[in-house]
Amino acid sequence: MSVDYFVHESSYIDEGARIGKGTKIWHFCHIMSTAVIGERCNIGQNVLISNDVTLGNNVKVQNNVSLYTGVIIEDDVFLGPSMVFTNVINPRSHVSRKDEYKTTLVKRGASIGANATIVCGVTLGRYCFVGAGSVVTRDVPNYALVYGNPGRVQGWMCQCGVRLEFKRTEGFETAACPQCGDRYKKEGQVVTPLTGANQ
Repeated sequence: MSVDYFVHESSYIDEGARIGKGTKIWHFCHIMSTAVIGERCNIGQNVLISNDVTLGNNVKVQNNVSLYTGVIIEDDVFLGPSMVFTNVINPRSHVSRKDEYKTTLVKRGASIGANATIVCGVTLGRYCFVGAGSVVTRDVPNYALVYGNPGRVQGWMCQCGVRLEFKRTEGFETAACPQCGDRYKKEGQVVTPLTGANQ
């Protein structure tokens, strides 16, 4: 049977896994039987995608990333090299907690930098940007730039990946991306697009 995606011969795709058109799966990967991968994804070397994990379309997973049961990835997400997901808050080798997996949701357009750790049970907002090496322990707002240990909001990012500089106007703050020109407003910790950016 012909398939409309690419899998390197060194990788294992368990029967039942669903993989979208145009996706590429490179060396030494393991895709488990109830995983769902969307179209046009790129799965780098040495990646594990566990049962019940869902990836949207156009997701980029760099080398050495494991996506464990409970992780949900929306469209256009970037997962940097060797970044880490967890799925249990209080693991013990001698205690089975398979019925306690927490859901981690990464919303559309988010980017997670190399070697970042995402503690399970959090939601990463649309087009947020998690800096390399960060440890994320709480929800991240849409468009937020988060880095540090623990990760804290350090600024705001355009959908195109350029940092925004907000200035106060009447009742709220606004910013225009210096690269693409998209405009945003900020009220407290809530950033919303005014022009151009997908809502």
